[in-house]
Amino acid sequence: MGRLLRDIARSVLGEPLASRVWKRVEIVGDIAVLRKHPDLELDVEVYRRLAEELMRRLPYVRSAWLAVSPVGSSYRLREFAHLAGERRSETVYREHGCSFRLDITKVYVSPALNYEHARVAGLVGPGEEVLNMFAGAGLFSIIIAKRARPRRVVSVDVNPEAYRYMVENVRLNGVSDVVFPVLGDAREVARSCPGCFDRVLMPLPELAYEYFADAVHSLKMVGVVHVYDFVSAREEDEAVLAARSRYLEKCETLGVWAEVEGSRVVRSVGPRYYQVVLDLRVRKP
Repeated sequence: MGRLLRDIARSVLGEPLASRVWKRVEIVGDIAVLRKHPDLELDVEVYRRLAEELMRRLPYVRSAWLAVSPVGSSYRLREFAHLAGERRSETVYREHGCSFRLDITKVYVSPALNYEHARVAGLVGPGEEVLNMFAGAGLFSIIIAKRARPRRVVSVDVNPEAYRYMVENVRLNGVSDVVFPVLGDAREVARSCPGCFDRVLMPLPELAYEYFADAVHSLKMVGVVHVYDFVSAREEDEAVLAARSRYLEKCETLGVWAEVEGSRVVRSVGPRYYQVVLDLRVRKP
């Protein structure tokens, strides 16, 4: 897919402009999402030509939209402009054998997390109790339920639209006996469940550090927290080291022992700006 998107961008924009644009195209179900490059002032008509060519070469893409703003608000949503095809923003996105109904204008979704969804699911042991503090439309939670054997996954989101789609997706994927959607603030849910969970997911970088103590509070005496955070650094290795230091120091201030079982850069989200994930095993005194 990457090579095809690059070729489409080259045919419309030429080089070197194409190399700065094609990686900012995502396919969500039958919708193409193009994101404006922060350093390029391209007219909307340029993106429209790109979208029309993309739809010509990918007939299963039925609608194309341009994200005209970065992620914002507590719901992590963007503003969109319609470019081509059907004026429809709801779709069914499929990943790892699961189907997810969602609206790109109402729920945050990123195909770039495809690998992480499967990776984390592969770490979940039989009978585990899992808390997903920022569940969105339920992708992490449902994939864990389908690919692992957890006892339960408490799946929380504060966005009413995300919660509505999560409830529908839990039913759609037949995991109602494992995944329990909750509409509310993740901090309140975590604080109301002290020592309840073997594993906590924090896939919202904007709030991960602020809510980290609450995640630890909800862990059993020994458990794992998967933290996703944004880090400014010159190189990827430097970003990982900075994230590790930050959260190990945080654990020390909380009075808990911790070790990093895994760490990696998930993606670059801007010049010298990375999304990093840490798998932290935490032991309480």
